[in-house]
Amino acid sequence: MAGKKGYEVTKRLRHRDKGKRGGNAARALPAGGILSLMVEQYLESLAVRNYTTRTIEDRRSALTDFLLWAHQRDLTTPGAISKTMLESYQRHLWRWRKANGKPLGISTQRKRLGTIKDLFAYLTKQNHIPANPASELELPRKEKRLPQEALSLQQVKAVLNVPDICDPLGLRDRTMLETFYSTGVRRAELANLEITDLNRDRQTLQVRQGKGRKDRVVPVGERALQWLEKYLDDVRPRLLLDANERTLFVTSYGEAFNPDVISRMVSKFIKAADVGRTGSCHLLRHCCATHMLEGGADIRFIQQLLGHENLETTAIYTQVSIEQLKAVHAKTHPAESGGRPGK
Repeated sequence: MAGKKGYEVTKRLRHRDKGKRGGNAARALPAGGILSLMVEQYLESLAVRNYTTRTIEDRRSALTDFLLWAHQRDLTTPGAISKTMLESYQRHLWRWRKANGKPLGISTQRKRLGTIKDLFAYLTKQNHIPANPASELELPRKEKRLPQEALSLQQVKAVLNVPDICDPLGLRDRTMLETFYSTGVRRAELANLEITDLNRDRQTLQVRQGKGRKDRVVPVGERALQWLEKYLDDVRPRLLLDANERTLFVTSYGEAFNPDVISRMVSKFIKAADVGRTGSCHLLRHCCATHMLEGGADIRFIQQLLGHENLETTAIYTQVSIEQLKAVHAKTHPAESGGRPGK
């Protein structure tokens, strides 16, 4: 918690090397072999085609695991990879267990195998191999799971009250939580906000290059705006080391946040709130959407707020927002208008 570390303590730590300030380091591909070189070419092609850095790093991570598996079996050229080999790797992913003993999620397996399918489609298109061994690889069936149930209003309030607002860093953290809950932005979107993206007069935030490199404008609630104004007036100037820094939310080192660091911060706040739940930034985004739906908001407005490309993605929240269904059930179900048990 920021309140424990305190602004005065963090001032003395600002000399630390930037490489030690949090975040997950990018994984390097295993060296050696034509296959490794072609994977690098594939990743470079994604950058040329304007894929996001996050997408490229996710695919790099997936292909790093695949290359390590392949190198252990002396499979170092694209031509050595057959459909049978890829099916063997698919079984490897299915059997894999994490440090906590749990298997890889189906969505994770699908993403990793989907990356491999895209890699070999690229290699085939570039005439590096005569045929695509992954063209008929069948991905695991999707699971239709509901998202985690949203926190109640009282639980959200408990989370928001965790940071110590008497400490400058605590006030900054409270402002970040309020912004998450008010706007429903993603963690990377919040980390990328600049001071010019906030329009105090119109009470809006300009989200630039969100997921899928799409811009959108979202409203900021009155309460969140008051916290933002207090942070901008009283705290942010004290954290800056460079007057030219444009990032809205800055660390105690006066620079932009790594999204992974924000996730760990929010996760600690939720745990400290002792609401009987775990979660991170996405939980507050989920609460924002669910509470608005329960308040009567049209789902298409929620879609615009969250920046969902497909309404189907937003519709998941309607399955979790149970309050309206309960009200209709109580009003229309025959058993609800009957007498007490035994009558």
